[in-house]
Parts: sequence; C-alpha cells; structure tokens
Amino acid sequence: MKITNSILSIAILSTMIACNSDDNSNNEENGSPIVLKNHSLTPALIKPMAGFTSLETYALFSSEDTFIETPGYVFGGSADGSGLYKNSDDTFTFLVNNEDNFAVSKIKFDKTFKPVGGEYILNSDGAGNRLCSATLLTPETHGFGPIFLTAGESSSESQVMGLTPFDTKANNGTPRPITGFGRWSAENAVPLPKEAYSGQTVVLLGDDDSGTYGGQLVMYKSTTGDLNNGKVYVVKRTDNTTNEKTMTENSSYPVQFVEITNAKTNTGLQNNQAAQAANAIVFGRVEDIDYRKVAGKEREIYFNVTGQDNTGVNADNSRSKYGRVYKLELDANNPLNGQLTLVLDGDNRATGKAKQFQNVDNLCVTKNFIYLQEDSNGYGNETHDAYIYQYNIATQELKVVFELDHQRTHPTNKFLSATSAFGAWEYGALIDVSETIGVPDTFMLSIQAHSWKTDAFKGVDGGSIRTTENQGSQVILIKGLPR
Repeated sequence: MKITNSILSIAILSTMIACNSDDNSNNEENGSPIVLKNHSLTPALIKPMAGFTSLETYALFSSEDTFIETPGYVFGGSADGSGLYKNSDDTFTFLVNNEDNFAVSKIKFDKTFKPVGGEYILNSDGAGNRLCSATLLTPETHGFGPIFLTAGESSSESQVMGLTPFDTKANNGTPRPITGFGRWSAENAVPLPKEAYSGQTVVLLGDDDSGTYGGQLVMYKSTTGDLNNGKVYVVKRTDNTTNEKTMTENSSYPVQFVEITNAKTNTGLQNNQAAQAANAIVFGRVEDIDYRKVAGKEREIYFNVTGQDNTGVNADNSRSKYGRVYKLELDANNPLNGQLTLVLDGDNRATGKAKQFQNVDNLCVTKNFIYLQEDSNGYGNETHDAYIYQYNIATQELKVVFELDHQRTHPTNKFLSATSAFGAWEYGALIDVSETIGVPDTFMLSIQAHSWKTDAFKGVDGGSIRTTENQGSQVILIKGLPR
C-alpha cells in the first residue's frame, strides 16, 4: 500500500509503591491544562533503584480500568510499541500495540491528560501476527505523516502495518501492510528524521529472527514520504565476516548496505536467503532501533540484539546469548555506508559493564542517554526482575534505573506472580513524550505483566484469531527521567 495524502486525511497507590506520586503535578503556572496523576486501579508495577528514587511514576491505565467514554472497551495484554499524537483540539491520541493479542489499541486522553476512551483499530484478524515495537511518524519530525508503523515478528513472512491516529475500529479487521519494506520477522521500523538525508526517507528495520538465517539489520530507502517504491538493503561488513561474535566491545567495523533485489515481492524466506548470499551480518535477533536526538547527530543510530540460547542454530556461539547494543554511524552523504561499533556486550559475563544483561529488548535514545529495557528469555539463571538501564553516551557509564515490581506479596495474589520466576515479566516501549505534552523529562512506559491472567481479559480485541488470549498489562508515565 502506498501511503498518500488521502490516507492521512482520514491514595491507595502511594502506599503500595513509594514512587507512585499521590500528588497532582500540573503546569497551570505556565498556562498548560496538563495534570499528571494516577488514573488507574493498578499501581505502577515498577520500582526505582538507588540513585533514582526521586523519579515520579503515575499509573495511567491498565486492563482492569474502565474508560468513561467507552465503558465496554477492555485494554489488552502485552502492551508494547506505542506513539503519542497531539490532536488539533489539544486532546491526545495514544496508539499502542497489544503484542500477544495481535492488536493495536487507540486510547484517547483529554486535555488534562486523563485517559477517557479506547478502541481497537487493528485486531488479530487484521494483524495476523504478534505486534511488537512501533514508531509514530509525524510531519514535524519526518516530513510526512502521521503514520504509525507497527511491526510483526511472528514469522519471516510478516509485514509492517501502517495505521494513522485517525483510524477507528470500523475497519480493524482489515490488514494495512507497507509492502515496500518486504517481508521480515520485523521487531520495529524506524524512519530517520527529515534532517538526516534531504529529500530521502530512510527507514531501519530490525529482523528479530532466531532461525537458520538469523536476524538482519534492514534498510529501506526512497524519496521523502514514499513507503512503497523504494529499495531494500541489509547490512554487511566490508570484509564479508558474517559472524556477530567476532565483533568485540568498543571496536568499530566499516559496513555497507547491499540491495536485496525484488524484496517487495519476495517471500520472507527468499529475502533471508538473499541476505545470506550477500554476506549480511547474522545477528541473534535484531530488536529495537532508535537515533540520537541531537541536531547534526540524526545519523547516529543505536540498536540492540536481544540474543538467543546457545542451542540449535546457535550451538556454535556465533550469535549473542544475553544481548548486545550497537552504534551505527551512517555516512553524511550516503546512507549505504557507515561504521558499526559494539557498545555493550552482555556476553562478557566476567568483567563487562553489561554483565548483568538478561536479554535487552527495547531501547529509547535521547540527547544524552540510551535507556535499555530487558526481556528475559527464560534461561533459568536470571538473577533479577527485568531492569531498565541508563547508558550515558558521553561517559559510557551504565546504571540500573528501574526494576519491575511483580507484586509477589500482594494480599490476594491478583497478578498470579507469588511464585513467578525472576524476569517473568517484561517491558514494552519507553517513549519520550516531553515535547508532546509540554512537560520536561516525561516518558510513557508499557509494562507486560505476563502472569496477570483472567477471563475478564480474554479475547478482548474482538478478532477471531486470539480469542483465548487473557493477559493484562499497563501503561505508566515517568516524570524526571533525564534526557
């Protein structure tokens, strides 16, 4: 589908968890109607670590909440990729994947930033696959849009879907694929801002594949705003070394993107085979991608590889097990050339600064920091519940900011987590919403409380594919997180 202008026209909480602010935080002194407060029955399922206890968290909504404008809507589980859009009437639209529901929710916030309504604009029939990370394009940042790119990673035959903040549940069972990207087991599709390359749209996709051909870092390149007629490339080292584990921490390697011909019409298998023939780097599941939010640094890109166990196709230890973070610096004149640097290596379990990594899955890059969220792969040797790390780009210091709070001692065991293993829950997307809502250092975070299951959450997307899916999840707001 080619994206054209026509589609674009269309008090108890604070006692349960200390960092849950019980006081309203508002901007009335500068004329803003925004009021930050807890709106959910569910406490923020997160706890700050040493050095970050001054951060404020607000529980916005969860699967057990009722929305006043749409009382029949139930928010699904596995909240993941998201984007926040400010409407012309000063209300807000929040688009968020419900990963294991194979669905996308649209949440309406009023002018004070209170969640008041919800609907599914893509259900399991329309998606057909798990929906993981996502990116919201806007005219201000990318030169066209708004378009919500949501990626499906269930198989190599998956396609990225293109939605808008103006979509409704009326056609939520209709697929809306971006065919120009080709078929990949895509975790995310991230367009660079319009300043990166004048007159061009450059999109990076993470191929979250743990199979025979491994994961690829994929690029789509076209003229500005054309998501249908561009070319598709995969990254390779110029020396043709394909083994990920030959790259060592703090070392840089020249890379280039080589074209996959007929990527738009190929099967996913054919695209993977073409990547292998091109000597593409074989990563252990390329996950999330983001770029530096500094003028002139838009071509400084970071991505993480979540890793996979040293069994089966990775029995030779050629791919990461515990996860890695890479920096890709693209040439200013030609996005097909660049330098790749391994920044953090979770497989260095003895002396590495990332030796605590339990499979980093999502990331958020700001001006000065990278925030990394974990997703345990259940190896059985986990030592903590999922962390959010802060990596200082300038000093290379790595700190733990948050740990998920499984509420294991909850008096009713409502979250069914009393005996859950370390790392059984995970994070979805962390997105910076400071400019959108006009409150500095504010972020929205999705939390996947995988053990929280009940019949009240079963099949809530309305599609026919995930009728037994019954997980709950949550979205919170964090205030005071440095950018």
